[in-house]
Amino acid sequence: MVNVEELKFDVNGLIPAIVVDAKSGEVLTLAYMNRESLQITLEKGCTCFWSRSRQTLWLKGETSGNYQHVTSITADCDKDALVIKVEKDGPACHTGAESCFFQPVYINEEKHEFSLRGLYELLIGRKEEKPQGSYTTYLFEKGLDKILKKIGEECTEVIIAAKAQDKKETIYEIADLAYHVMVMMVENGITLDEVRDELASRHVIDHKVKQEKMTK
Repeated sequence: MVNVEELKFDVNGLIPAIVVDAKSGEVLTLAYMNRESLQITLEKGCTCFWSRSRQTLWLKGETSGNYQHVTSITADCDKDALVIKVEKDGPACHTGAESCFFQPVYINEEKHEFSLRGLYELLIGRKEEKPQGSYTTYLFEKGLDKILKKIGEECTEVIIAAKAQDKKETIYEIADLAYHVMVMMVENGITLDEVRDELASRHVIDHKVKQEKMTK
């Protein structure tokens, strides 16, 4: 276990802290800590940083309610950078995005791996930037009623394809439904983590029910 006194702060008394979602492994933000903010983090169990722009301590979530509860802190090999794993109460970014890293600079399409989180962040970007010619922009501009109407239509398409036992068409329609549901989630401020946590809680309940049946 590394002693805090062994950590190497830069000439300004700061050490970079890479904050990572303990559940998903997603990088949430890059911030900086001084000795005082690190000590507060250790004492409170929530991330506290040093704001270089405001020159003041910054307890993440103090104003937004989006606290980050620390599960572990790891130093790199040189002990001059930290990785902090957290369980977050809400979006990490001040824009409302789950992660501060959602603006692509370069993507190798041959190597790029699709993820639901990546799609979710893209949808957030579409809602904020509203690029012309985008179908997603069209949905957000039309509003919730239009989005819900599309979800209803896609649900029907899934049922028809599944009833026909057309696997390829069913997969296609499920993908359409999932996309429109995620657009609705972004519109209503529902995050992937909230849905995942709900599913996880049901898994626990289901597991308990199975155990009870086995003991009877």
